[in-house]
Amino acid sequence: MGLSCGLIGLPSCGKTTIFNAITAAGAASYSGTEMNRAIVSVPDKRVKRLAEIYHPVKTIYATLEVVDIPGLRTSSQGSSRVAKLLSYIKDVEALLHVVRCFEDAGVPFEYETIDPVRDVETVDLELMTVDTVTLQNKIARLEKKAKSGDKDAQREVADCEKVRNAIQEGIPARNQHLSVREIASVKECNLVSLKPVLYIANIKSVEDLNNSYVAALKRKAAEEGSEVIPIFGRDEAEIAQLAPEEQEIFRQDLGLAESSMERLLHAAYRLLGYISFFTVGPDEVRAWTCRKGDKAPVAAGKIHSDMEKGFIRMEVMRYEDLIELGSEAAVAKAGRQRMEGRDYEVQDGDIVMVYFNK
Repeated sequence: MGLSCGLIGLPSCGKTTIFNAITAAGAASYSGTEMNRAIVSVPDKRVKRLAEIYHPVKTIYATLEVVDIPGLRTSSQGSSRVAKLLSYIKDVEALLHVVRCFEDAGVPFEYETIDPVRDVETVDLELMTVDTVTLQNKIARLEKKAKSGDKDAQREVADCEKVRNAIQEGIPARNQHLSVREIASVKECNLVSLKPVLYIANIKSVEDLNNSYVAALKRKAAEEGSEVIPIFGRDEAEIAQLAPEEQEIFRQDLGLAESSMERLLHAAYRLLGYISFFTVGPDEVRAWTCRKGDKAPVAAGKIHSDMEKGFIRMEVMRYEDLIELGSEAAVAKAGRQRMEGRDYEVQDGDIVMVYFNK
């Protein structure tokens, strides 16, 4: 299972253009449809290099699922419409919030002025409005149990009320520094304002990279420990439609070392604490995703649930060692291939083989 993200923002902020830049899906603008969805393979130079070594039958990259919904604006859509739109991104792991950071009178926008902080707060308000209703519904369901003396229900009601009250004061759930217990209490609500956010600054030119709008968005993102990824929306959407060798040429003209998808994925992995590890062989070379700090059995479970249940040990070598030495045999001879037990924390770039009881 790959990373899943929901694309949000104000109407006409450039979300569909960014969607096309990320996915090369060529999505049309909204004309009665309620969302665009794409699942794409994520370029990873390490996977490509491993495939060159093993010549596998199949090469499988990590995937990125992007769900793009129309712009959020209660005043023109109604709160029930916003709630329906947000229901499409309830299950994603992170939000990609597109914010317009350029001036151009020829490109229509929701407001007459460009103000990234205002735009972020406007969209956050829509998320929090929907979350308030969700929390109130859960509180109402539990109140009878809580009044009868059910301690668990009382605890969950208190936690939900605390989160709801803070939301009503304008603090998104993700910025409330919730405890493990409080997160558990609201987990079933799947709050959209609790999801981590990565901000995308939609810009037009190299000159926009350091403009005041991007700077303001970066300050706003820093307040919650997030990042801003600038994307040349229109240009990168057009580049994404080209052949790979042509894409490289045009990205160089823009001064970009990586595609928009690669830049976003790396930032999203940092935001969520994700890493990549690999399995290799003549049948298949494949990238897998787990969280930084996951122990060997948990990472093995990403490959197959039976591997976690019957985990015995994990054979590990580093990607860098394999590239440096050229073969598994050379890595083993150099003493850089090792066996790890249940307490081993899988590292980014590990190449693993799992031994388990079937």
